[in-house]
Amino acid sequence: QAQFVESGGGLVQPGGSLRLSCVTSGIRFSLADMRWYRQSPGKQREWVATINMYESKSYDESVKGRFTISRDNAENTVYLQMNSLKPDDTAVYYCNALEDFSEYWGQGTQVTVTA
Repeated sequence: QAQFVESGGGLVQPGGSLRLSCVTSGIRFSLADMRWYRQSPGKQREWVATINMYESKSYDESVKGRFTISRDNAENTVYLQMNSLKPDDTAVYYCNALEDFSEYWGQGTQVTVTA
């Protein structure tokens, strides 16, 4: 059974940084496309970034140049380094995996950016 454990969220001031981690088990991590999504109160969940099995990366325009997605296949872990954080980045961040047409979600970690 797939399990995702997310960590690294918290409270940070504008301009600050956080690094999210998502440790996975129960999936063939090295064959999975890994993604981060986020959801703010009153809004739909939105895609943030993807790193595929070939380590090709893509980002939503709102985070491009500020966020970096990476993965460690040996540790079955995907990361999201978030720099120059803005109040608009406040959301619950979710780890997502697409592996062989099956999709999995983490439980989410709260990121709050406020002065």
